[in-house]
Amino acid sequence: MLIFAGRGKILQPSSSQVTICPLLLVLLWRQKWTVPQKYFAHFYVVGVVWTTCLFAITWMYAFKMAPLTGGSHVDHWFKVWRAVFLLLLMEIHVLRRLIESFYVFNYSPCARMNILGYFTGLFFYAAAPLSLCINIAPEVSSDEAWMVPNDWCQMIGAVIFLWGWIHQRRCHAILILKDAKMLMQGSLRKSPSQAKKYIIPHGDWFEMVSSPHYLAEIVLYVGLLLASGGTDVTIWLLFGFVVGNLTVAAGETHRWYLRKFENYPASRSAIFPYVY
Repeated sequence: MLIFAGRGKILQPSSSQVTICPLLLVLLWRQKWTVPQKYFAHFYVVGVVWTTCLFAITWMYAFKMAPLTGGSHVDHWFKVWRAVFLLLLMEIHVLRRLIESFYVFNYSPCARMNILGYFTGLFFYAAAPLSLCINIAPEVSSDEAWMVPNDWCQMIGAVIFLWGWIHQRRCHAILILKDAKMLMQGSLRKSPSQAKKYIIPHGDWFEMVSSPHYLAEIVLYVGLLLASGGTDVTIWLLFGFVVGNLTVAAGETHRWYLRKFENYPASRSAIFPYVY
């Protein structure tokens, strides 16, 4: 999993990884098997374009096949409009990430990520929006009793999604300010070896975990999962991939911080407060 999660400062392997899997390092950690980290923007270009197309198609399908008047096909009506709602949440997320990639983050020219992780990211942002609307084939159901709790699931899921979205935005702002301080301090140093000095980030969820932006991403997908009703296997698979990938990346980031800073806060977890 680390092959796919490796990026930026955690792309270089630790000594334990060198001992355990030297052949893998020869094949995958070499510079020719990486791409610039700024290619992260490609993920969100794919995500925005594909999500927008699916959202438009699903919206038109909703009006044509499942009008707001409902009728006897209440189950199908709900699933179609739920898919529209989920795609809207995904659109909000990937659009913000695209704007951040182009206009907010300033990736170092030296920052790289593994090429397998790059292709995995492209596949993920092509598959993720599709998984939100894949299960809206026409169905007829006479049982409407379950509709009420699912309405509440959508509302609660949307609140959790926005909660994660807001905190991820805050954490990204903290990282941007940290990078700006690093550049400012680096410009004042005479020695090139001192030009890039990392700073421990503080504020918001950084006081609890080392990778709060990853935690916020997981919270986003918890919201999507709840808003979907939790009945679609594809969305569960999507959620599982997000949790697995980001947990591995956060663990490596946390260990990097511990190696880099002797005074790193001992109370911080890697990604899940008081758990891991």
